[in-house]
Amino acid sequence: MELNADFTRRVAVHAAHLPWVPSPVIGIERRMLDRIGAEVARATSIVRYAAESRFNAHTHGGGEEFMVLDGVFSDEHGDFPSGSYVRNPPGSTHTPGSQQGCTIFVKLRQFDSEDRTVVRIDTGKLEFLAVPTRPGVHLMPLHADAHEDVRIERWARDAAIEWVVDGGIELLVLDGSFEEGGERFTPQSWLRLPPGASLHATAGAYGCRVWVKTGHLARLG
Repeated sequence: MELNADFTRRVAVHAAHLPWVPSPVIGIERRMLDRIGAEVARATSIVRYAAESRFNAHTHGGGEEFMVLDGVFSDEHGDFPSGSYVRNPPGSTHTPGSQQGCTIFVKLRQFDSEDRTVVRIDTGKLEFLAVPTRPGVHLMPLHADAHEDVRIERWARDAAIEWVVDGGIELLVLDGSFEEGGERFTPQSWLRLPPGASLHATAGAYGCRVWVKTGHLARLG
């Protein structure tokens, strides 16, 4: 299966308007954003766990990165409430599920093969950096290495975001809204721009918070 697999093109998906697609496990559904492969795939998805649903134990050969959007995600490493950001590197094993139900944004099999960094952050316990990184933009760092930079950005109301993204960019709206390319992006909207593209966006009247990843798409070129 290939979905939005041309990484040289702009892709926008307003996932909140997509139907939920059942996974092989009862009670776990997904909205697919990009995908190369069948059940074992390089994939970016929004996944919803019903209460008391759980996958069997498995190993992530290519790593797993996720952000909890609502509810509480759990595995043998702990309980991760809404706002948690987790990186499970290649070779890591866990048994994921949710007692009360949750929704996560997840990226699979997209790590550098040598990456062994484990990250577990509850962003609800962090503050944005006091000094804006660009006009109208405050930053909450999550992870950075030689290949990519991951963070949450808070865009002030009506902020104009102008940015040449040399290594490509992905954005997922966590709350609020912005406009780009004549489209309005709201929670669960996802935008991917290829290396060398220019981002021209305007935050909505109430601003927005966005999960942002940059640099990683350069490796696909």
